[in-house]
Amino acid sequence: MPERSQSRPRAVSIALAAVALLAATAAVPAPADSDRAPPEVPAGDGGGHFAAPDPATLTAGQAAAIYREIRDRMAGGYRLSGLPAARNFARWQRFNAAPYRSATHGERFVNNYANAVARAYGRHEAAGIMPPGATVVKDTFYVSQSGAVFPGALMIMEKMPAGFDAATGDWRYAMVMPDGSLFGETGGENAHGMVFCADCHALAAATDYLFFVPEPFRIGAGSPAGDP
Repeated sequence: MPERSQSRPRAVSIALAAVALLAATAAVPAPADSDRAPPEVPAGDGGGHFAAPDPATLTAGQAAAIYREIRDRMAGGYRLSGLPAARNFARWQRFNAAPYRSATHGERFVNNYANAVARAYGRHEAAGIMPPGATVVKDTFYVSQSGAVFPGALMIMEKMPAGFDAATGDWRYAMVMPDGSLFGETGGENAHGMVFCADCHALAAATDYLFFVPEPFRIGAGSPAGDP
């Protein structure tokens, strides 16, 4: 299921804001008509995120400034899904000081949030086994070389009671599209489409299937969440 493009007027307004934010350090051309949000996963395959075409290279300050401009509208779109994590994550602890580009999420910029039950997430590789109810969320966005900015999907991991699914370490994965539609959920709608999440996180079985914020962007548990 490809990620839906913004309507042209809305995409242009976001893109122009991004151009203004980037202009202080680099000359960025106006967005071309061909700028479209990249799809999140191969259609009908569920084999992984498509890499975003020609992603921009941003400083931490540039990425943070763009995120400030779009975060509320992104969160509003995710809330339409009705999922508790999608409704609440924006009020949770954020564990990265600025958005960072994630190769495993198709070169989109991501932020790592966790609820109070998952507060040990801030200990990173020393977090240990998360209890049921622990929820870790990533919101994502894409910035093209031309300065066009597009909200991406919301990725949700929720630790379920023991016995939920041994193959996933009892984690339930869900992905919410920017318009609030549910792409898929482990054990629910389009469960096959979420297999790539479980397969990827299986590589981190030694740390309870969790990946953590890259060291240059880390914020410790209990410290300020930075300037999102």
